[in-house]
Amino acid sequence: MNKYFKYFTILLILVSLISCKSEKKLTHVYFGGKIIHPKSSHVILYSMDQAIDTFYLDKDGKFVGKIKLASDGLYYFSHGYENQHVYLEAGDSLLLRLNTWNFDESLVFVGKGAERNNILIDCFLENEKESFSFHENNKLAPKEFKQKIESSLKSKLKLFDEYVENHPEETEDYKNILKVALTYPLYARMEKYPILNAKYAESDHLPKINESFYEYRKVAKIDNDSLIYYPPYSQYVRNYLYNETYSLGHPPMKKNYSSKFTFDLLTIIDKKISFEKTKNAFLKQTVISHFYNKSSCILNEETFEKFFKLSTNEEDKIQIKKLMNDTQSVPILEKLQDFGINDYSNVSKSVYEIIQQKNALLFFWSPEYVSESYIVSRMNFLSTNFLNIIFIPVKIDGKKFDRLESLDIKSQYYLPDNSKANEFLTSKMPRCILVDKNGKVMNGFASISSSNLSDYLEILNKVK
Repeated sequence: MNKYFKYFTILLILVSLISCKSEKKLTHVYFGGKIIHPKSSHVILYSMDQAIDTFYLDKDGKFVGKIKLASDGLYYFSHGYENQHVYLEAGDSLLLRLNTWNFDESLVFVGKGAERNNILIDCFLENEKESFSFHENNKLAPKEFKQKIESSLKSKLKLFDEYVENHPEETEDYKNILKVALTYPLYARMEKYPILNAKYAESDHLPKINESFYEYRKVAKIDNDSLIYYPPYSQYVRNYLYNETYSLGHPPMKKNYSSKFTFDLLTIIDKKISFEKTKNAFLKQTVISHFYNKSSCILNEETFEKFFKLSTNEEDKIQIKKLMNDTQSVPILEKLQDFGINDYSNVSKSVYEIIQQKNALLFFWSPEYVSESYIVSRMNFLSTNFLNIIFIPVKIDGKKFDRLESLDIKSQYYLPDNSKANEFLTSKMPRCILVDKNGKVMNGFASISSSNLSDYLEILNKVK
């Protein structure tokens, strides 16, 4: 028996002894485990979007804690920049083991409550695998596509029925979540089918689909506030809302959603989602993601005004207003205002000292919104493909001295509190600014993840 399982065995015995001391209904759980190759010093447990506890790793990457639950149900934990869901019920003593080099695939649970969670992670991994193999089916006609879905759905429901039969004491809450984990990814594919079919067919029109195609909507609900952060559920709701918007007569979008599409989508969200928290979350995600994907610096006032009218979340409104002001604070085709940034020797430099009369992409980032691994991957890809541009990541929030380990430290910077750049970074949201060798702004608000970014970089790359 290795050290890891000795640790788990001792802990499980301890937990069981504690649990047996009282016959009263338990209201707490023990949650712990071991992280191999940890990416940070802690694990955070969330309920919805609220952090409810933080567990610090010991020198061996182990952690454990006792939590009083407000209710049984889905929670999620994060470590580094990755996360995964867990189902917790009062009285559970759940321990996990994972390797950050293979986060989801290596995740395994032991202890009371482990079987439930191992099944849910298996559902997640199976869906990830199926999502790749299923893409080709979007080329099929609606009838044939539906047959593929129904065949898979039959298998999933059989698994569900077998679990229920073998676990007669299982709670209704967990059974509902298990059914969502098994079936909602299939419903999400049904909602995505029309646009993907048109894409494969290179058609300007969506395929004609009978109402019977969407029979599953009678059982697939879109108003469950407690599941809004659970990917199988949230992805289905998102695909449903987009499909409903397309059904208003919008043609398949090639790269960007039109302003009219975004406006109509916000209206659909308001109409279809009744729970306030869920509605606000989708409204915010829509207006931000569509703006970022365009990466054109152009604000559509009507779309943003629609958001302000429909959202009831004042914090979201403040952040979006800051985002709008940030966008307008760096006008294109004008010389970039000089500002100071610090290197990781804590030496302050003018941004123009760093650019040194070269075409440049300045990427301002915060760990709250973008993972370090993604930044490294994207920076390496872009710098390889656009040789006439220098790429400069600048950290604007979080622990200033926590740099990107996999990038050259000499090319990284952070923003001091007294930098004038803070005037156009009030929202703390990531942004790219593209400037030519003379310091002229070619794009004042681009997204590093946008499919449109390459178009702007192609132009900048040609500036001699």
